[in-house]
Amino acid sequence: MNTEALKDLLYKIADDQLILGHRNSEWTGFGPLLEEDIAFSSMAQDKVGQSWQIYKILNELGESDPDTVAFMRNAAQFHNCQLVELPNGEYDFSLIRHFLFDMAEQIRFTHLASSSYEPLALLSRKIKGEIKYHTMHAKIWIKQLGSATEESISRLQNSLDYAMPYALGIFEPSKFEAELINEDIFRGEAQVKEEWIAQVTAIIKQTSLKMPDLERITPVYGGRYGQHTEHLQPLLTEMSEVFKLDPGADW
Repeated sequence: MNTEALKDLLYKIADDQLILGHRNSEWTGFGPLLEEDIAFSSMAQDKVGQSWQIYKILNELGESDPDTVAFMRNAAQFHNCQLVELPNGEYDFSLIRHFLFDMAEQIRFTHLASSSYEPLALLSRKIKGEIKYHTMHAKIWIKQLGSATEESISRLQNSLDYAMPYALGIFEPSKFEAELINEDIFRGEAQVKEEWIAQVTAIIKQTSLKMPDLERITPVYGGRYGQHTEHLQPLLTEMSEVFKLDPGADW
C-alpha cells in the first residue's frame, strides 16, 4: 500500500474536520437561537473528535502524536481546503458552509467505509453515522430559510454564490489520486464531486434559491498543499495557545 498517498488523504480529511470544528465552536454562546447554539457546538465537538481519530491513524503510520500534529504546525503545513478556514460571518454564511461541506463529507465517508485500508474503513463507518445528523440539520434549515422571507432567501443566495468557489476546492485532486483509486483506498475526488453536485442541486431545487452556474466558476484550490487565506494562521495561534503553554501537560 502506498503509505504516502494514504497519509496525504488522511491529513486533508483530518485538517478539514479540525479547522471547521474550531470555526463551528465559535458559535457557542452566539447562536441566533439557543437550539442552534447547541447544535453548532455539538457538531464542532463531533468534528474535533473525528479529526483526533484520524490523526491517531496517522500516528500509527509514523506521524507525530495527535496533539503535536494538531497544535504545533503552522498554516503552510495544513492540508485543509480554504472553505473551512474562512471566518464565520453571519449565520447565513455558516449555514451554507455547513450544508455544502457536510454534504460532501457524507459522500466521502460513505465511500471510505469500503476502503481497502481497514482502519480507515472501520472509522468511516462510525463517522458517516455521525455526519448523517449534520446533513439532516443542514438540509432542514436550507429548505426552511431558502423558501421563507425575501431577506432570508437573499442572504442565503449571496452566501451560496460566495461560498461555491471555495466549496469546489473541497475536491482538489490529490497528487496521489491515481494511486488511491488503483489501490481501492478511495474512489477519488471526481466521483465525490459528481455525487455532491447532484445531491446539492436536488436540495436547492426544493427552495427559492438558484444553484450557481458551476461551469463559470473557478474552484479555489491550493489549500490541500499549504496555500491558505490570511485567516488560517490567527485561527491556529488561538487554537494552540493553551497547549503551547505546556505541551507536556496531561489534560
